[in-house]
Amino acid sequence: MRSRILFVDDEPSIRYTLPAILEQHGFDVTVAASVPEALHAITTGKYEVLISDLNIGEAGDGFTVVSAMRRTQPSCVNFILTGYPAFETALQALRTQVDDYLVKPADIGKLVQTIEERLASPIACGTRDCVRLAPFLRQHEPEIVSRALAGMKSHPALAKLRLTDKERTDHIPVVVAETAEQLQSSTPDCPTPRVLAAGATHGETRRQQGYRLPMLVDDTRILDSAIYDVVQNNLMRLDLSTLIPDLSRLNDTLEAQLQEALQAFLGKRAA
Repeated sequence: MRSRILFVDDEPSIRYTLPAILEQHGFDVTVAASVPEALHAITTGKYEVLISDLNIGEAGDGFTVVSAMRRTQPSCVNFILTGYPAFETALQALRTQVDDYLVKPADIGKLVQTIEERLASPIACGTRDCVRLAPFLRQHEPEIVSRALAGMKSHPALAKLRLTDKERTDHIPVVVAETAEQLQSSTPDCPTPRVLAAGATHGETRRQQGYRLPMLVDDTRILDSAIYDVVQNNLMRLDLSTLIPDLSRLNDTLEAQLQEALQAFLGKRAA
């Protein structure tokens, strides 16, 4: 039997295209263009999935629709569709008990996979399996590497260097691993020798690869941006109660590594 989806969005272009694609993937989709239309659909039909835009006419209207669905059909899997899941929005989503975000523009394959996974293993209210930042970084290392590589290749100066993809990103798994260890150490605010050594090795390697000093700083900024993009797109999977201090320690760790990298690049690192 085809799973029924209630799709709520006030943008005509999305409302006409995405539901049609979902139907091609075997779902039965009902469309609503406003909160009143969505509330009427909720009270007159039965749905396995709700996909609601975050802002339907007014900012945060999607949470009103989710709350109504939670009260009326508690077993329904609820998604918020948004272009940029801000931290404050994620907190509200937890309070409203949204099951997950779908980020615009939606990757259709990932969208369908996410819906099917949630239907197969729904998350009971209050039982989210959220993780701290350290294990999250380890789990998402390939995505961080991929995003950082794309950033390096689009950077005007870094892109001109004749380096293989491996040479560009070889340091990232080490940085991610040592940063995760730092976040879980007994002294998370004090960089470990291994963290500093990883930074120094990176600086020495980049000098040998033909980097200039400003490029080394840009290199770190690109990695920092890649990490934050991955975090931003997965807020609902993170322990938000600890995310702010963990991100602060992440910044301190990356800064300490950059300082060591700069010293090693200049040949001024203490023996």
